Amino acid sequence: MPSSQSTHSGPVESTEPCFQVTHFVPLTEHMSAVDSPHDRRSFLRTTTRAAMVAACGSALSCSTSDARRTGEVMGPRTAATRGVVLYPFDLTLADWPERARRAGLTTLGLHAARRFDVLRDFIQGKEGRHFLRQCERNDLAVEFELHAMGELLSRELHLKDPTLFRVDEHGNRNPDANCCPSSAAALDIIASKAVEWAHLFRPSTNRYFYWPDDGAQWCRCDRCRDFSASEQALQVENHIVRALRAEDRNAMLAHIAYSHTLPAPRRVTPEPGVFLEFAPIQREYAHSIGERAVPTQASAASPDPKTNGGYLDILAANLQVFGADTAQVLEYWLDVSRFSGWRRPAVKLPWNAAVCRADIATYRAMGLQHITTFATFMDADYVKRHGDLQSVLDAYGAALG
Repeated sequence: MPSSQSTHSGPVESTEPCFQVTHFVPLTEHMSAVDSPHDRRSFLRTTTRAAMVAACGSALSCSTSDARRTGEVMGPRTAATRGVVLYPFDLTLADWPERARRAGLTTLGLHAARRFDVLRDFIQGKEGRHFLRQCERNDLAVEFELHAMGELLSRELHLKDPTLFRVDEHGNRNPDANCCPSSAAALDIIASKAVEWAHLFRPSTNRYFYWPDDGAQWCRCDRCRDFSASEQALQVENHIVRALRAEDRNAMLAHIAYSHTLPAPRRVTPEPGVFLEFAPIQREYAHSIGERAVPTQASAASPDPKTNGGYLDILAANLQVFGADTAQVLEYWLDVSRFSGWRRPAVKLPWNAAVCRADIATYRAMGLQHITTFATFMDADYVKRHGDLQSVLDAYGAALG
């Protein structure tokens, strides 16, 4: 896929699993104190009064308002995910949390397509803190869906140790994307950085999303070449989830079935806590995904299937590996950026409520309860150009049932 396309753009005991939810509030002002394993465990959990006291600095200085600001537990949820995924830029539409609540949504995801710096600055800034308080007031969970590999394994390290990085089709160690999953050192660095970033990008659902580099190739070294892209990605994810669970026993980590990682892994088994996220970016949105014979938009060179039926078969195969109870669909029904060719100004969303309802029925029939969609470019400028979008959000919420 062109590097300009991200996963959403050019360039998750019962039928509904229970995720323990704590409302996310950043503790960035206290980050300098979070430097030991015990501090990190407390920081990641923030599920007891003691953790809130540690974050505030002392029991005496941690008032009721401080406790709420630092992540007071609001109790477990049993609801399935009903979400959207946004760029920080989309929050120029300042009442997004209120709009999501009115539409009956449960979850707002924030996305980084290449780097973390813009999202980091937003979360640490005044606007980000206001957004998170709005989500808390509106009883919305917050997650972070991130193309992460370039941040978890700095490309600069190629100058020190090329073996951390993938072997490309020419036989060279190449720092252009992803890593060499056969490198124990690379896996340790990636897992350590994932835990470090989790201090800031801490989801209120315990679900983490550290995706591979967008649409990029994996390793062809002698030890990796017999493993598919999905299997190589899962090796990395298994290492990350073990590290996260050493800090937070409830942590879960997404394996995204997207682009090169669409095929179900066969030779690598997911660790406990790894769940499926399915992202059919090349499908055709004039027809329901349940219409199996409908061609997708995938080119001959694309790793995506050429018909909707291909996507459904891939999803079914992945559900056999990861299970349906925790699996999540990441759709593009509201992704204005995708329909705009990832260029501004944004076009008007070609919203098709009937297709969305039919798609959801298909996914539900396959056992999926957790559903979200990119809604990028649905910002203040979009409303100015194309009118209010609440009716579309309400229709999407209604389609989710």
